[in-house]
Amino acid sequence: MNPLIPSAKTIQIYLPKGNPRGLRLAEMTTRTVRLIEIPRIHIDDFFAMPDANQVGLYFLIGDTDSIEKPLLYVGQTGDLKRRLNQHDDKDFWTRAFVMLSTNNSMTQTHALYMEHKAIATAIEVGRYELKNGNNGNKPHTPDPLKADCEELFHTLDVLLSTLGQPIFESLAIHDSLHTNKTYENKTTNSTIAKVAQIIDEAPTKPIPALFYYKIKDGDAKGYYDDDGFVILAGSLIRQTQTSSAPPFVTKLKESLLSSGKLVAVNDKSYKLTENHLFKTPSGASALVSGRSTNGWIEWKNKSGETLDSVYR
Repeated sequence: MNPLIPSAKTIQIYLPKGNPRGLRLAEMTTRTVRLIEIPRIHIDDFFAMPDANQVGLYFLIGDTDSIEKPLLYVGQTGDLKRRLNQHDDKDFWTRAFVMLSTNNSMTQTHALYMEHKAIATAIEVGRYELKNGNNGNKPHTPDPLKADCEELFHTLDVLLSTLGQPIFESLAIHDSLHTNKTYENKTTNSTIAKVAQIIDEAPTKPIPALFYYKIKDGDAKGYYDDDGFVILAGSLIRQTQTSSAPPFVTKLKESLLSSGKLVAVNDKSYKLTENHLFKTPSGASALVSGRSTNGWIEWKNKSGETLDSVYR
């Protein structure tokens, strides 16, 4: 199998109430993982389900009014209904995603291991703003159980992305291959066969085509994918702005500077210290240039072709 080509998958989505904006149950037909999307307004529908009292992993997600990342809280529990009820005092979340097993085989040890891995991976990827006060407790886990957890986590990753939450989808190029090789090297011989299967089926992304935008005091590169446009770390951002700059540019620069994700390299340019995702190519080019731009025209590949001519 070519490691740069994701394998085909069949995913079943069930609407228990017939409402496509209500509860949605997603399963990969060859796996024992079920992911349930629960809009907060429909939480009682989930509580009425037999699944509600199972051991599981859960994600509370909410959007903010700012242009920054969506908020995320990750947890695990031996009783999903009881634990979600305890989060009723949290105002930020608008929907929950709960992961459980279709055959009741998930144990508290599985849940604890995956909670720790989910928090660590979400922080590393950086797409969401974590609300957790700690990184979760990593239990002592035998290698065979670790292999099971990694397989469950891979399925969870696919199902979350299918339902529009790419929590664990890296913005960096080649990260998925690096992660898989690291895990393979740390695994004992007793679980190599199972890990090899997980690696072979992992949803690695093709290497994206790079696009460039160079202006006075600004020099950036990035790529376009399913989620928008990603400016890569190391890109130079022009410090000055024109009156035509969209209002979000000032707020975003302030936020990135305060978090250390944007640092001054001289009195004219900033440098981006980590990859940053924009919903549109124009939002990305506006940050680089400090003015209103058409990113579909400004971003060009090495051959001089615009993003527009390549993708539209």
